[in-house]
Amino acid sequence: MNVLLIGSGGREHALAWKLAASPLLTKLYAAPCNPGIAKEAELVALDIADHKAVVAFCTANAIDLVVVGPEAPLVAGIADDLRAAGIKVFGASKAAARLEGSKGFTKDLCARFNIPTAAYGRFSDAEAAKAYVRKQGAPIVVKADGLAAGKGVTVAMTEAEALAAIDDCFSGSFGAAGAEVVVEEFMTGEEASFFCLCDGTTALPFGTAQDHKQVGDGDTGPNTGGMGAYSPAPVMTPEIIERTMKEIIEPTMRGMAEIGSPFSGVLFAGLMITSSGPKLIEYNVRFGDPECQVLMMRLKDDLLVLLEAAADGQLAHMSARWRDETALTVVMAAKGYPGTPEKGSVIRGLDDAEQGGAAVFHAGTALSGGEIVANGGRVLNVTAMAKTVTEAQKQAYKAVDRIDWPGGFCRRDIGWRAVARET
Repeated sequence: MNVLLIGSGGREHALAWKLAASPLLTKLYAAPCNPGIAKEAELVALDIADHKAVVAFCTANAIDLVVVGPEAPLVAGIADDLRAAGIKVFGASKAAARLEGSKGFTKDLCARFNIPTAAYGRFSDAEAAKAYVRKQGAPIVVKADGLAAGKGVTVAMTEAEALAAIDDCFSGSFGAAGAEVVVEEFMTGEEASFFCLCDGTTALPFGTAQDHKQVGDGDTGPNTGGMGAYSPAPVMTPEIIERTMKEIIEPTMRGMAEIGSPFSGVLFAGLMITSSGPKLIEYNVRFGDPECQVLMMRLKDDLLVLLEAAADGQLAHMSARWRDETALTVVMAAKGYPGTPEKGSVIRGLDDAEQGGAAVFHAGTALSGGEIVANGGRVLNVTAMAKTVTEAQKQAYKAVDRIDWPGGFCRRDIGWRAVARET
């Protein structure tokens, strides 16, 4: 099979790494790529926002399957344009991608189909949103409605913090994403990530993980796109997984079909495991980043076979098998992140880091003068696998410490909840 992978981050490097291992793969192309992905795939100079150009490339190169990594192209309708041209694609339609593209859409869907989630209000006016906050009190959560690269969420512990977050949204801090806000009840519990491959009818459970959103050790500081993750998540017991499927995933699949937007692709449920059971925090319509990295390390099966089955509507006949070990990834970010990251600093020692079985996935790198340099906020995903979370954590940080990058930093406590469970 000839496959085109769209995207250029750590998630896409992990997908490329796994797809490249498939015996069914004839040729893997990637656009726009990064130096890590270039080791697994042929770089294509495509503007992925130009859907006609993507379709033309697929036609000219006999592409059998397009795998869309990031959310923005899906929200922009790339899967629809590919399907209209008769090209098989793994990824949600524009209408289905509203599950991530609009938090308000998802909250309304939950309300309509009795899917457990936090109480909420939707607002396109700052004063109305502020009045809601004053009525509800703090702690409370303020979210930009649209895509904000993981940075449009404020967990406000005080009323003043919530009011400031509303001002940030409506002042344009998150661009068009902040034209509307969702204000939510603060939920208590433990967060977890749950994934399903979907084909419009069937949802196939596809692993659990736990992400670390805040930039600092001990879950301190501002939210980020994710500073590390591990899989599986111990809090996702068989009972919780069964309840998540029955109470959240299956009603969502039925609801999306009922409104004329059947969901195909990756359904990523961000969950809060509360004292009364799992509740939906939000949906994403693509693999998590960095959760994808740990899932790909643990997946036993041929990823290409599974993605093609989802694209073909054949998931009812499929299953996914996982290694028993724990995989853990540490995000190395450029100084300044999640604000303005410092770009251009040289990174060395990546080959040394991969000794002993660790994998380094490139998230925000570039080549300059023959050297790997930082070219983004989250730059590397250093990933290891072992029998326990504690050992996987040790192996991952051993690999981190072999990397020579004075311009980078990382959290030193990824996996701390699960490590505490093991001690």
